[in-house]
Amino acid sequence: MICHHIRRPLFLVAISLFCLSAVAQNKRSAFRIVPLGVKGGIDESNLSAYMIAPQGSNNYVCLDAGTLHYGIGKAVDNKVFTVPAEQVLRRYIKGYLISHSHLDHLAGLIINSPDDTTKTIYALSDCIETFKTRYFTWKSWANFADEGEAPQLKKYHYQVLTPGSETLLANTEMSVIAFPLSHSNLTSTAFLVGNNGNYVLYLGDTGPDEIEKSSNLANLWRAMAPLIKAKKLKAIMIEVSFSDEQPDKTLFGHLTPKWLMKEMHRLTTLAGPLDGFDVIVTHVKPPETSIERIKQQLAIENDLHLHLIYPQQGQAINL
Repeated sequence: MICHHIRRPLFLVAISLFCLSAVAQNKRSAFRIVPLGVKGGIDESNLSAYMIAPQGSNNYVCLDAGTLHYGIGKAVDNKVFTVPAEQVLRRYIKGYLISHSHLDHLAGLIINSPDDTTKTIYALSDCIETFKTRYFTWKSWANFADEGEAPQLKKYHYQVLTPGSETLLANTEMSVIAFPLSHSNLTSTAFLVGNNGNYVLYLGDTGPDEIEKSSNLANLWRAMAPLIKAKKLKAIMIEVSFSDEQPDKTLFGHLTPKWLMKEMHRLTTLAGPLDGFDVIVTHVKPPETSIERIKQQLAIENDLHLHLIYPQQGQAINL
């Protein structure tokens, strides 16, 4: 598979974002998101994976791939798709954007690889290296990729993303810019997916800058502010793994309602008011009592009047 890509220095990307002219928000949906998995742990049938495509297109990419088969089946049952589940996997999903190398974000890709078709895996270099040396090897599974341990089955092509550079997503109408995130002992990724001047921002697992001793979220918010001001950013998909009762010392690179709202307040200092802005809450961790507690706390602490969306497996979201 040939993947055409565009690389631009980070400072040029920032300049281009800042130069976007403010326009009235387009009321027509720009993207369709199909959640295949929405949770952050233990339920292997419902782990982080979101198909995204421009509205009216069936050329999707997957934002992470923790659960594929079961989630696609749920979407077919809900009549989100009118073709059989195996055709969604083989024909509609054109590639995978993997935020980091933890199993709950890529297990579905690995397990479904024997039935999948040729496509590209996009990720930062460290994540790609883990695929090569830990997952697609002949001791752990089989090497379905075109690099790494021999023999190579050459089903998947690895595309290493350079932070801050725009890359076209093969066989789709979309592009992506990757931004590094801090996730405890490794680097995670935020993906800015774009089409026709509209964008969705998806964050893999991340902790708050203050706890992670990082500036990655601050850098991300600076890059997103011009898009929000210009009403080009349709939504932010961001994790809230634990309730506020979770001690900071055991967050392990995750957010709570308190920390999410602190980060959103930092974003408002750059982007202005966020009243009604769509924030899709991802990676909530079971048990169900904890998930309900997260929702209750966010409802109380949402003094910015964000429009909080809790995705449901197999139910499409139009943005």
